[in-house]
Amino acid sequence: MQRVELTSIDGVRLEGAVHAAVGGQHRGVVIQLHGINANMTEGGMFVRLADRLAHAGFHVLRFSFRGHGGSGGTQRGVTIAGELLDLQAAVEYAEEQLPGRLSIVASSFGAVSASLSLPWLADRLNRLVLWNPVLDLRRTFLTPELPWGRENFGPDQQKLLSGQGFLVLDGEFEVGRVLFDEFDHYRPLDSLMATAAPALVVHGDRDTAVSYEIAWQAACARPHTEFHTVEGSDHGFDTREREDEAVAVTVRWLVGDKGRA
Repeated sequence: MQRVELTSIDGVRLEGAVHAAVGGQHRGVVIQLHGINANMTEGGMFVRLADRLAHAGFHVLRFSFRGHGGSGGTQRGVTIAGELLDLQAAVEYAEEQLPGRLSIVASSFGAVSASLSLPWLADRLNRLVLWNPVLDLRRTFLTPELPWGRENFGPDQQKLLSGQGFLVLDGEFEVGRVLFDEFDHYRPLDSLMATAAPALVVHGDRDTAVSYEIAWQAACARPHTEFHTVEGSDHGFDTREREDEAVAVTVRWLVGDKGRA
């Protein structure tokens, strides 16, 4: 693994890491996109996934979005627009430094920037994997339907946002007013459904944060899209066994013939 530094077009420095492909067979490049209030390790899952993919012949780029991990920016300054710029920086780095067709693995909120970028990524993207993806911002954050959303973005929290300009997610991550306003503007599900890059959705059927049903319905309606249920799992694949299942399914799918560079 090699530590690297990316720079977004607006000058924000992003911490990153590259796992080089092992052996003589190169299948392509995988960029990993973590969720909100996480970082480029995604609780260790992205490191294990990157190691597995490297041994399967992929170059892998992990990085932390602005306001996360060791990257520049602040929590309150995190925006969807900013994360779109961060993803653009990662794609440009991969195209310059890492040979092969591009695939993306996006976890949770990382699916927002991945989906919204599909219109310009379409000709470059080989495959897309979404873990527990946030596809409907309104139903996840503005009018939350699930327990995690009601706890973190319900009426009391929204009053705090109105009064102090931010609310605190999971008791530790400060979500600013601009990001909250963006939830009513962007439509990641529409962008996902309007493109046809082969995709795999991996989701726990006991997710209390991000809707399993929305993801399942999208996968059923979208061409070239497969769906894998991690049975009994809450958001983020809540045991090591379930994490390993998500990693294994992802590696097998990316190694498939259509995923070769």
